[in-house]
Amino acid sequence: MRPRAGSGPLVLGLTGSIGMGKSATAAMFSRLGVPVHDADAAVHALYGPGGAAGAAIAETFPGVLDADGGVDRTRLRAAVLGAPERMAALEGIVHPLVRAASTDFLARHAGAALVVLDIPLLYETGGEARCDAVAVVSAPAEIQRARVLARPGMTEAAFAAILAKQMPDAEKRARADFVIDTSRGFPAAEAEVARIVAQLTEGRAPRPDGEA
Repeated sequence: MRPRAGSGPLVLGLTGSIGMGKSATAAMFSRLGVPVHDADAAVHALYGPGGAAGAAIAETFPGVLDADGGVDRTRLRAAVLGAPERMAALEGIVHPLVRAASTDFLARHAGAALVVLDIPLLYETGGEARCDAVAVVSAPAEIQRARVLARPGMTEAAFAAILAKQMPDAEKRARADFVIDTSRGFPAAEAEVARIVAQLTEGRAPRPDGEA
């Protein structure tokens, strides 16, 4: 864990590779009353009709908006495929907006004892710099593979392509402050989440909303 500097909630980063059970684990924190910021949901909102990213993306990549004014992800993927400079341009639009969304979340929950930043590519994007501690959701490779390939439309090739963009699970686990193993069933994972929450909130009473 990083040394604490100043007031405000303790920030726990939550991450994990595809098929590890990260979304289910984030819901466990939420059920315990811990505010959770879902970075994927924030991106979906930015891309949706009227979303903050739509106009800038459409200006840079003409023709990627759908009939409702939202970003058509299939068209956008085609526009950046095999073009690193185009991907960099897209990231230059989206990443600052994603960071702003997380900053707004932290401001809204300034009185909480603990908050969670649920970020799939936490380590890959340097997001751990905003966190006091990191929890990695993990499971053995054979369980991960079975879970992912059971998803509708998923193929071996698509799974391999996704893994190629993600830091290896072993490296994530080595860097984490906490590892939540979902291979033993979700009740066991929920017990581990409760233990982590208890450890991180010990002696940290919530403050009234907005009180720093």
